[in-house]
Amino acid sequence: MDRKHSRSLTFQGVFRDRVEMLLSAQTFVGQVLVILVFVLSIGSLIIYFINSTDPFGSCSSYQDKTIPIDLTFNAFFSFYFGLRFLAADDKVKFWLEMNSIVDIFTIPPTFISYYLKSNWLGLRFLRALRLLELPRILQILRAIRTSNSVKFSKLLSIVLSTLFTAAGFLHLVENSGDPWLKGRNSQNISYFDSIYLVTATTSTVGFGDVVAKTSLGRTFIMFFTLGSLVLFANYVPEMVELFGNKRKYTSSYEVVKGKKFIVVCGNITVDSVTAFLRNFLRHKAGEINTEIVFLGEVPPSLELETIFKCYMACTTFVSGSALKWEDLRRVRVDSAEACLIIANPLCSDSHAEDTSNIMRVLSIKNYYPNTRVIIQILQSHNKVFLPKIPSWNWNTGDNIICFAELKLGFIAQGCLVPGLCTFLTSLFIEQNKKICPKEPWQKHFFSGLKNKILTQRLSDDFAGMSFPDVCRLCFVKMHLMLIAIELKSVCHGYCGLILNPPAQVKLRKNTLGFFIAESAKDVKRAFFYCAVCHSDVYTPELIGKCSCKSRNPRHKTGTTVTVMRNNGREHSGPKTQDSCAATHMSMAGSLSLTTRNHFLGTSPAANIMERAFWKRAFLYEMERESDRLDSSGMFHWCKATPLDKMILNRTEKSKHEFRNHIVACVFGDAHSTLMGLRNFVMPLRASSYTRQELKDIVFVGSLDYLQREWRFLQNFPQIYILPGSALYSGDLHAVNIEECSMCAVLSSPSKSSSSPTLVDTEPIMATLNIRSLRISCSAHTPSEPRCTWCFSDHPGKSKCRRIPILTELKNPSNMHFIEQLGGMDGDLSGMSLHLSTSFATGTVFSGSFLDSLLATAFYNYHVLELLQMLVTGGISSQLEQHLDKEKFCGLNDSYSTVSPGRMRCKLGLLSLNQTVLSDIQPRRTFGQIFCSSLDNLGVLCLGLYRMIDEEERNPEHKRGVFVITRPENEFMLLPSDLVFCAIPFSTSCYKKDISPPSPCEIINMVPLTEETLTDINCPPSVDQVSESAAQPPSTSVRSLEPKPIPIGDPKQAVLTPSGKLSSQTHPGETRKENGKENMEETTVEDASAYPESD
Repeated sequence: MDRKHSRSLTFQGVFRDRVEMLLSAQTFVGQVLVILVFVLSIGSLIIYFINSTDPFGSCSSYQDKTIPIDLTFNAFFSFYFGLRFLAADDKVKFWLEMNSIVDIFTIPPTFISYYLKSNWLGLRFLRALRLLELPRILQILRAIRTSNSVKFSKLLSIVLSTLFTAAGFLHLVENSGDPWLKGRNSQNISYFDSIYLVTATTSTVGFGDVVAKTSLGRTFIMFFTLGSLVLFANYVPEMVELFGNKRKYTSSYEVVKGKKFIVVCGNITVDSVTAFLRNFLRHKAGEINTEIVFLGEVPPSLELETIFKCYMACTTFVSGSALKWEDLRRVRVDSAEACLIIANPLCSDSHAEDTSNIMRVLSIKNYYPNTRVIIQILQSHNKVFLPKIPSWNWNTGDNIICFAELKLGFIAQGCLVPGLCTFLTSLFIEQNKKICPKEPWQKHFFSGLKNKILTQRLSDDFAGMSFPDVCRLCFVKMHLMLIAIELKSVCHGYCGLILNPPAQVKLRKNTLGFFIAESAKDVKRAFFYCAVCHSDVYTPELIGKCSCKSRNPRHKTGTTVTVMRNNGREHSGPKTQDSCAATHMSMAGSLSLTTRNHFLGTSPAANIMERAFWKRAFLYEMERESDRLDSSGMFHWCKATPLDKMILNRTEKSKHEFRNHIVACVFGDAHSTLMGLRNFVMPLRASSYTRQELKDIVFVGSLDYLQREWRFLQNFPQIYILPGSALYSGDLHAVNIEECSMCAVLSSPSKSSSSPTLVDTEPIMATLNIRSLRISCSAHTPSEPRCTWCFSDHPGKSKCRRIPILTELKNPSNMHFIEQLGGMDGDLSGMSLHLSTSFATGTVFSGSFLDSLLATAFYNYHVLELLQMLVTGGISSQLEQHLDKEKFCGLNDSYSTVSPGRMRCKLGLLSLNQTVLSDIQPRRTFGQIFCSSLDNLGVLCLGLYRMIDEEERNPEHKRGVFVITRPENEFMLLPSDLVFCAIPFSTSCYKKDISPPSPCEIINMVPLTEETLTDINCPPSVDQVSESAAQPPSTSVRSLEPKPIPIGDPKQAVLTPSGKLSSQTHPGETRKENGKENMEETTVEDASAYPESD
């Protein structure tokens, strides 16, 4: 008996499982059964429609064929009902299911009607509820595949089933009448009239031609009207929107022959589209040469649609995804000039944002490998995946805009050169707002904002002339500041840009020049210049196209001026040496190949110059043998240091007496996204500095966060970590912040926030905390200069100075929170960040202007490489290719002590009184100092860093310095002005016999022993280091470092026991000889890159 019972239970379990499998439509038989039930339900509903034309409850005959057919259908429904009952887990709940209720009220009436021979319709209208199964049936049949089609089928099934069911109920009660009146108030109404009445009620519009007369019907209408408001207000407009969007944004883009267009995808929002259109269309103001096709994954909002309508002449929106080839085909990516991918800098998960954009690039490159792609990347460690794509090609214009790399690089350079962030940023931004300056300094600052970087092909009449000669001619005759040129490398086939090349570099025909100027019209003068017609012309406006140029075929077509919102100062020295001088990579070996062949040539003095050159190169290499560099030779290297050895203890402050160091305030926790502090450290550890010149870097922040960053920082020397917070004054004093050269407050890693204003909460609070610290000027020693200003809060009290600080803001609109903390009057309150006092003085930075680089990269593909080399310490895209072949990612465990790339030109600040500029006479105007320094020293002056309140007439006024970009030729100088300069590495910047300045005097911001000037092409020389060592530490040259070019120098910097640098001159070399030979030295990409002088 037990065995039989067990077998019965087993059989029931197996049978139940089979029935469940059958009803779930997971098998073919199950799918056929489900589809058959739905089809028969619709057939039964159609029979109901047919029978509803007869009088309600009329007698029927056996000749009516619909009765047996409907009876057969309901017999099958009874079988299906039994299967569902057997498979139900909860038998009680089964009776309350919608399909069960439908079967209960529709199956029995059919059998009863057949038995009584009375065609009573009853509740057979409930069979219309089976229409809710329509989306499932269509998916089983694979008739619908997209989300929109599924959504539409659901909406359609809900609306139809509701209308048919409600109409059936009205048809029943109106034809039967109220039960308590025994049908005396009934009316003969057809089912079609019932549908008409329900539809009018659903749309909230009643015409009165068909109305309900029974109390039950009217009561039902009242409640149904409330439900119809929801039904009509939500479902019907949604259906219309589905149809409208499908017609509006799912069509393919039609390519017009001769019309250029680009595709923009990624983060398509109101803010990103507005910023992109503003920057993209600014380059070709008044011209619509390129159409913009936006590929968005979601339909545009009303606000975004409004923007597209405002720019409808040049924009088109197509709904789709760059991850789908079908959508790429619809936007014709294969015919586009380029595909631009926008990232969201304020997203909560920057890693997910980067990976999604990288997948878009991979999809685009797989679809059409020749498509030019320009992508925005948030985190620098994610950019390494892009060059690994087989079809990625830097030479065809593929580019990466890495926000973290550029942003932190700018801040790092701002720590080296005060005001550099503002100086460089001012060359990118463009102000269209009319401003009425209230103070004289504001007028000078706003005038500088009009300048930007412009490129222009130079006149062929400049061929054979040296760069200083051409630069001086352009400045004096055309009022143009030529800062760099492009030189084509025959050896490697790519172009390198050189900032302020030495006199030995001769220009060729068709050379591209980079200018700081206000308009493209102005720089056209450099192209039209004719040595015959314009030799005696000194009015810039009179220099135009002449008859000589008209006869020259090259000048008939003219050249296109490309507006570049970028500081174009870069050179790719080490890249060329990689292959051309591969056999000369011994001590200064790679220096010789290009320099000897080009500069020495076959001149009579070649042998003498060659011996002097090799002597200086050898001595320099011997001096730096102890300096370990990374495998690329671009950065200082050390063996991996354990984190616990570099963690500072607050109680051991005396053990680490930091002075003239850099303090970086970091916010983050164990779960924060990594911001990539390596990008901040690399420019500060560039190999163009000697090991003695490196500044200590102290990070103040959460240990949980910093230990996650440490694996990227462990090979950089002199980096320390203090677990704590910049919001706590005790932690700031523990790192001796009062003696720092600069304090950088970095914005917190990306995190979700309810308001854009709150993303900068921590940097603002930290700035408030640091600004509240006061240090007496009497405690300031000459050996510890500061980037700050002294002020007195009240007359008669001792002067104090503020800690130099550079604050990063993610949201520029938060500028007003810290504007009043800058220690000066907020005369520009209510303005944008770039019109604020704090920005003018170089104490605040925001990477929001980096959005403009996307448009700039499209018009001039050089700009990103130039900017990258300018702010990151010399790494360029082409150098990354060589390093990638050597499996170089960041810093590895290999190192080198021989690197031709560590010597390069530098940007810095020079005082008019404490440096070699003091020997220049006359120097009343900027034009005089520009020409004299260029002629005598090879130094290219770019701008000024001026004190706001020079006369100090108000002792309560809090003072600061502000940036003046490219002053006018006749701009009057002040004795306290500092000059932004591009300084050749071989140029000595300081005089030896000067007395230390007053501790409270505003001079250069950081001692040379702590930072050197770096730049793109002109290599830093040891001579400069030695010369600067003899100067008081309060006057310093700030360096910006980009691309390396090797060169030797006869002097070495020696750190004395007192902590200062003293110079050592090698025997047989006088200062005069040294200065002369330094002017002869430079490095180039290859011997053929520079023509020999006649």
